[in-house]
Amino acid sequence: MNGDPPDGQPSGGHLRPIGAGLVTGWAVVGLVGGWLLHPIAERFSGTAPVVTWLQPVSIFLVAAIVGGAGWVTWRTVHVRREWLDPRQAVNRLLLARSCALVGALVAGGYFGYALSWVGVESALAGQRGWRSVASGAAGVLVVVAALLLERACRVRSEEEQP
Repeated sequence: MNGDPPDGQPSGGHLRPIGAGLVTGWAVVGLVGGWLLHPIAERFSGTAPVVTWLQPVSIFLVAAIVGGAGWVTWRTVHVRREWLDPRQAVNRLLLARSCALVGALVAGGYFGYALSWVGVESALAGQRGWRSVASGAAGVLVVVAALLLERACRVRSEEEQP
């Protein structure tokens, strides 16, 4: 038995919004991974990765794109009260959920990498730390934009309609 209703009727199931615990879990995994990257990279290659301004700028760009998709979706679904094509709706929901999780992982990773430089006396420690903080902040913006896009994809059911 696969749990599908008989006669091919739709199940009427609902998706719940992505949970804060799941996003937090991905952020913690990223935090630990970013914190461990510094000593592991120095042990095996002799130098830690350099963080350039390209990383935070590109992550901010992703946040802007996801945020723009959320704005357009919100206006279409909630302001103009139009229906999205089902494939578009699923694609936007998938984009929102994946960006929320990956954004949390990236934010945690960059914040962890920045923490690994606290108290280290190195010529590039401050530069790596601040650029990592900027990248982590951009990752947080990706998460926020993704959660707003997910929220914009929600439609009222027939029971909730006035």
